[in-house]
Amino acid sequence: MIFPTFEDMKKIVTIIGARPQIIKAAAISRALKNEFEGKIQEVIVHTGQHYDANMSDVFFGELGIPKPNYNLNIGSGQHGGQTAGMLQGIEEILVKEAADLLLIYGDTNSTIAGSLAASKIHIPVAHIEAGLRSYNKSMPEEINRVLSDHVSSLLFCPTDSALVNLEKEGFELNRPIKNASIDHPGVYKSGDVMLDNTLYFTQLAEAKSELLERHGLKSGQFILSTCHRPSNTDDPTNINAIFNSLLKIAEESELKVVLPIHPRTQKCMDQHLSAELKRAIESSVKFIIIPPVSFLEMILLENHCKMIVTDSGGVQKEAFFLHKPCIVLREETEWVELVENGNAILTGPDELKIADAFEKLLDGNFTYPNYYGDGRASENICETLFEFMNK
Repeated sequence: MIFPTFEDMKKIVTIIGARPQIIKAAAISRALKNEFEGKIQEVIVHTGQHYDANMSDVFFGELGIPKPNYNLNIGSGQHGGQTAGMLQGIEEILVKEAADLLLIYGDTNSTIAGSLAASKIHIPVAHIEAGLRSYNKSMPEEINRVLSDHVSSLLFCPTDSALVNLEKEGFELNRPIKNASIDHPGVYKSGDVMLDNTLYFTQLAEAKSELLERHGLKSGQFILSTCHRPSNTDDPTNINAIFNSLLKIAEESELKVVLPIHPRTQKCMDQHLSAELKRAIESSVKFIIIPPVSFLEMILLENHCKMIVTDSGGVQKEAFFLHKPCIVLREETEWVELVENGNAILTGPDELKIADAFEKLLDGNFTYPNYYGDGRASENICETLFEFMNK
């Protein structure tokens, strides 16, 4: 391959808007710097969709991600207004920067805003985590990921099941890069960039071990939980069922429960938890609620816990990467292979199902097949992007 001169350097605009996207972008930014410095310029746009200093700013320094070149400061709001503000801001930046390609991640409103803005002005879109499907269009994320896939020119699938999903929708797999376009997208299995990050950052995370000591946690003797999806937190019945289940696990097992609290979850707890349950949680020495943690601190907690209980898609995978069984507080998951292999159990906000899953996973024997690649997804993706932009 003949590399272009500096004058021919290509420009990628990367869209991020939420904590998981910042983390995923770390792997790609690292690969671009290590493998394509002087050949590809990355311009990072933070939409500000989810903005909190503890949940966002700290990651840029900790993960070595370049600070965003632009921040749209959109903030939270109704889907229509939020997405509309992003569309306008992203389009203006794409025109100003004369971007050669737009890079999007996952399934947020930032993802769909970026894909629509770029495709309408004929800038190719590359979608990382393409092909994921929950087959539940009541979830805004499902709408975002499906529509983004269908206006992208390059689709990077983390798993075989994602490839199968796209093939069912009429996409042709493994099209030559030179023939890839919005009308005939290139669909490729890249592996998962989050595996790259987990492998890269696990050792660095051990430097945060004082977090365990601060909260009196011993390796293998606590359950790690996260809960933030509106379907779980905004519904009084669901949030009470989930937190009652977590409290029972903490009080009736030999394990503590640790929950880094999402700002939205804290607000919903205050609004919706019964007074009796709230008092019981606050008085429990085994149910430990802590402030939001950084990515490295989260990896540390995941690496040292006994089991994970979550409604987060990313945390489900990290549990698998670090060989931890996982209770999924959802009715469906994009990561179907984890459920099929027995590494994760879907429970939704159902107390009986959560209790049953806990017993099944506590002493289970698990295998960890190579579903997500070899830890070089980011390099594979960047090589494909480079070839596409120089075809």
